[in-house]
Amino acid sequence: MDRSALQSRLHISSIDENCREHALPFGLGIEIAEFCWAYYIDCGREEHIEKCRDMMAGCDRFVFHAPFAELAACAIDPRARELARTRYTQSVGLARELGISRIVIHGGYIPYVYYPETYVSESVRFWKEFLKELPQGFEIMLENVMEPSPAMLVDIAKGVGDERLGLCLDIGHANTVVSETLPMEWIEPMAPYLKHVHIHNNRGERDTHNCLGDGSIPMEALLDKALALLPNATFTIENMYCADSLEWLKAHGYIEQR
Repeated sequence: MDRSALQSRLHISSIDENCREHALPFGLGIEIAEFCWAYYIDCGREEHIEKCRDMMAGCDRFVFHAPFAELAACAIDPRARELARTRYTQSVGLARELGISRIVIHGGYIPYVYYPETYVSESVRFWKEFLKELPQGFEIMLENVMEPSPAMLVDIAKGVGDERLGLCLDIGHANTVVSETLPMEWIEPMAPYLKHVHIHNNRGERDTHNCLGDGSIPMEALLDKALALLPNATFTIENMYCADSLEWLKAHGYIEQR
């Protein structure tokens, strides 16, 4: 297992305001999370675009994280579905303006609100329509949040049947109380569609976005399995302060300063 293969595929989320300063010494990419809060799309948009450009300066690979609050492709209310379509369309426009072609979007499943079967069928219908308008060269990666297992997201990707729609595994979300599946057991079922992985740790209850060595996820085993099964997937560290995670990755032979 060549652990150093992670470095050329690793990003740092801009939830760490010092992401660029941490990324440059290791030659890492940036995942832009500035517009996770949709408010910024409507208020101060140009100011936040410039902030993103400053974060990106000197880096050469990027992912864009779309807004997620109150948005679901499978929404029951047609007005809510239209809001989701509007925000995702705006996200594509923002990513395009920043020169980014890879977009992470939350799947939107809420237990006890959506039936699993309806979540899958309505999501498939939504994404098939949405992809008709997606610019050439773009790809969308659906992320798990409150899904209990990989099955529904896998069924969505399979049902859409378009290589422009893949999956993003958030291993921290897979280790909270909503998940009925151990984090290690999410990787293989998702592997045919898995394009991106969010890495952070927690204690198995809440989504606390701890550094990689602080939590109950067996991070070494998980990263080694992911690298073995996903030769083309990219990764993002999702910590508010990622310095400790970078030190952990250095100590375990995954990255080195350039």
